[in-house]
Amino acid sequence: MYVTMKLPNQSYICNMLAEIITIGDELLIGQVIDTNSAWLGQHLSLNGIQVKQITSISDDPQHIFAALDEAKKRADIILITGGLGPTKDDLTKKTLKDYFKMGWRMDEDVLADVIGIFKGFGKETSAINKLQAQVPDQCIVIKNKNGTAPGMWFDVEGKIFVSMPGVPYEMKSMMLESVFPMLREKFGLPTIIHRTILTQGIGESMLSEKIEEWENSLAEHKIKLAYLPSPAIVRLRLSVEGNDKQALLKLIDEKVNQVMPIIKDYVYGFDTDKLEKVIGDLLKKEKRTLSTAESCTGGLVAHMLTSVPGSSEYYWGSIVSYSYEVKTMELNVPVSMLAKFGAVSEETVRQMAIGVRERLKTDYSIAISGIAGPDGGTEDKPVGTVWIAVAKEGQVFAKRFQFGDNRERNIIRSSVTALSMLRKMILGELEMVANDFPKS
Repeated sequence: MYVTMKLPNQSYICNMLAEIITIGDELLIGQVIDTNSAWLGQHLSLNGIQVKQITSISDDPQHIFAALDEAKKRADIILITGGLGPTKDDLTKKTLKDYFKMGWRMDEDVLADVIGIFKGFGKETSAINKLQAQVPDQCIVIKNKNGTAPGMWFDVEGKIFVSMPGVPYEMKSMMLESVFPMLREKFGLPTIIHRTILTQGIGESMLSEKIEEWENSLAEHKIKLAYLPSPAIVRLRLSVEGNDKQALLKLIDEKVNQVMPIIKDYVYGFDTDKLEKVIGDLLKKEKRTLSTAESCTGGLVAHMLTSVPGSSEYYWGSIVSYSYEVKTMELNVPVSMLAKFGAVSEETVRQMAIGVRERLKTDYSIAISGIAGPDGGTEDKPVGTVWIAVAKEGQVFAKRFQFGDNRERNIIRSSVTALSMLRKMILGELEMVANDFPKS
């Protein structure tokens, strides 16, 4: 039978321990990167389930047997990904049947789904694909909405074993729509609420100093605060657990409202908000357009903006002016300006912002020019020096940043910081906090 449940709009916590087992020779030889474990670890943690160990093993029945024997000593919940499919090297299902000493049964619902999938492609279902519906006779089948291989839930001697396909989007769908709800029902877990405040333009240590008194006040309410830094962004995640969801939501809202006056100049959103989406919403609301001129970021800002569905409504395009010649020909940066001040300078980046805005006829523009590294720095302009400008009719604002010596992080920091500056310009807040952008 199928077990399908709607995921509630809340998270849960318990003292349960989990182990993740990934199966596949392709993982061990580095042919495929194991992203499943990272995703599972994150979501189990958010649901209050502690991951005790992550193990990767080959497609070998003996290895699978041994891993299961060890895992059930350490964990209450064993999550297995990989080795499910129609080919001969997909051994997980048969191995689990043998491990739990079960027989086979043909699941008619799975069979109907498999036949329907192939019919949708205009193909007949082969005998080997029909075997996807053959499952251990005492397992609970978990519906796979994105593929032919079903998941399997085993409840044996107080331990929960869940086997899922290794294809990430198939596994994630099963976890969110079926496995987590089944775990909640099984263990009767209380509620945990998370709220994340997204900040940009301030470093982790400075942010910690600003909110120290507020952070200390969280302890009396048993609210946990985690700092989650990434290049140019610091996330503040608040977590609280209990049995009354509405009371927990009210408490979290109260604490967020208390800290907002202290850090409002740096907050651009909450939870899953993306800066590029926030900017897109502002531009759509104002019915304004945007263009970009990028040098050291090589088009990353354009990529971030166009990753948002519907961005063609407000984003006109980009000129990636990596060379002096393109800056001159496409953005009207004078040769004399480049000769006197260089490409990485206030004068040049201002003209880049003006030039792309005029060239593409947009309301706003962003321009970035810098030394991403690891080479190219000088005493006056070391690696990590970046000039960013944002412009609108009658106003150009430019600022120098010193981001460090890591090329990849410099490119990300430059792109995110540029978007943050544009957001503040659109909101009329840029001049007020201009000097608060960090130099490192």
